[in-house]
Amino acid sequence: MKYFYSLLIGVLLTATANAQAPDYSQFKTNDEENNIEVFKQVSPSVVNITNSRLVRSFYAFNPQEVPQGSGTGFIWSEDGYVVTNFHVVQQADRVTVTLQDGTTFAASAVGVDPDKDLAVLKIAAPDIDLVPVMPGDSSLLEVGRKVIAIGNPFGLDTTMTVGVVSALGREIDSVSRRKIRDVIQTDAAINPGNSGGPLLNSLGQLVGVNTAIYSPSGASSGIGFAIPVNTVKRIVPELIAYGRVQTPALGISQIPQADYYRRQWGIDGVIVLDVFPGSDPQRLGMRGLTRSQRGRIQLGDVIVEINGQPVRNEDDYADILEQHKAGDTVKVKTARDNQILEYDIRLLAPGNR
Repeated sequence: MKYFYSLLIGVLLTATANAQAPDYSQFKTNDEENNIEVFKQVSPSVVNITNSRLVRSFYAFNPQEVPQGSGTGFIWSEDGYVVTNFHVVQQADRVTVTLQDGTTFAASAVGVDPDKDLAVLKIAAPDIDLVPVMPGDSSLLEVGRKVIAIGNPFGLDTTMTVGVVSALGREIDSVSRRKIRDVIQTDAAINPGNSGGPLLNSLGQLVGVNTAIYSPSGASSGIGFAIPVNTVKRIVPELIAYGRVQTPALGISQIPQADYYRRQWGIDGVIVLDVFPGSDPQRLGMRGLTRSQRGRIQLGDVIVEINGQPVRNEDDYADILEQHKAGDTVKVKTARDNQILEYDIRLLAPGNR
């Protein structure tokens, strides 16, 4: 009897071993299938960026190349333009772009905008079919929408993290200390090395450029920030064409250390230091600072509104002007001597500030 049971158990074990194991790869949720599809679609467009500086040693005559760090970027166009963060390539003497297949190219900086922490690089890859990321529309985002980040955190190539839009309309400081407005907040894990990589929606469209994390430890704490793609779409073509953002000019100069004087005088707005000869502000009677006969500084016009948008400081002023181009006419409201004055001013080409 014992022999019979042993034989039966042996037969059952053999049958079980010979049975075909279920193919769990076929069991995917719709969300998992979407994640996989987006990763396959976009990961060939994501690149690794490394930068280095030439440093001269006290004991050597020839400068040595010293690695500075690495980050992420993505293909913007088939002709070799790559978008990343400005802080990824800041102060670099040499920048290298590595594609997903390991092919490496020396890159040159075409244009940078420290105020928005964006940079455009160029690689010469005529024999490679570069795959650009498809831009989306960040104005369609809502809190709770799924987003996907692809990048190179801690040097680990082509890593994907998934999360949601946690908040919209955030503000963060750029490298130049100017505020970046309308920033996307996400809980998709963003770590050092993800900077400059794409933030994507569930269609695989670019909705932001990952730029910063909020973390006491320097690692992801579930609070990451991305520059909205609508800002990127406006700035990148200007960086490619001109090397810098083409912000038009109003025809005034601004007071240095303006925050200090605003606090001293208890006012909001952009203090007009002077108006330029031949400009609309001069022709229409806008005034800058003057001195009384006793040598006291007297306020002239303080810009408080442009085209119905409030102007509290220089960040507001610059953000509004960036939405226009030279030749546009804007309605400017100023405060002077307890009065509100209005001017219709034609914007000048960049450089005529």
